[in-house]
Amino acid sequence: MKDFLKNPLPTSISSSLIEKLEKVETATVGHFLHSVFVDRNISAINPSKRVAGTAVTLRLAANDSTLLHDVISTLRPSDILLIDRSGDNRHACWGGVITNAAAICGFKAGIVDGPVTDVNEIISNDFPVWSRGRSSITTKLYAQSGAFNVPVSIGGVTVNPGDAILADESGVIVFNPLEAEAVADQALAMQATELTIIERLKAGESLGSITGASKLIEERL
Repeated sequence: MKDFLKNPLPTSISSSLIEKLEKVETATVGHFLHSVFVDRNISAINPSKRVAGTAVTLRLAANDSTLLHDVISTLRPSDILLIDRSGDNRHACWGGVITNAAAICGFKAGIVDGPVTDVNEIISNDFPVWSRGRSSITTKLYAQSGAFNVPVSIGGVTVNPGDAILADESGVIVFNPLEAEAVADQALAMQATELTIIERLKAGESLGSITGASKLIEERL
């Protein structure tokens, strides 16, 4: 068995779908879907960021980031790199040098199922990253093993290369690319309705009367 596996980059999702998804709030999707969300402990370093793009996947051995260094500069502008840390929550595979390499390469974002380090450099480079927190202990170039563009597990959700990814301050969502547009359309319609609700609230209506919650309570009193 080979220690390393490198598959080609997946087919990118369309720019029009990415543009549509980036108008969607993950919390809106949470009103009608549940299983597509990764563990909420994987959170944004910079909560102001919202990104959508094509899943490019990487599995690393617990303390070895050799394959990450090898592939980091090969990604495309629409790609989001999702890193399966094989259950390790001790070693940070992503730090200042990786951030600079990612920013120079110009791909969309990084999502790490584990800790990162050098957070100030992530912020100063304005590069979107999601992670399980911070660690001062880093991975090394041990050349043990790794796999690029294979199915991985990120926050309890299986991610396949080429999946559609949406990430913002509230969480990370993984979509089958064939289903992503329908989900986006439903979410955008809900967001438009929410704007109407806010305008009605400003006009003096109560939230319970608008949503029907007050009527439901009255029927049960």
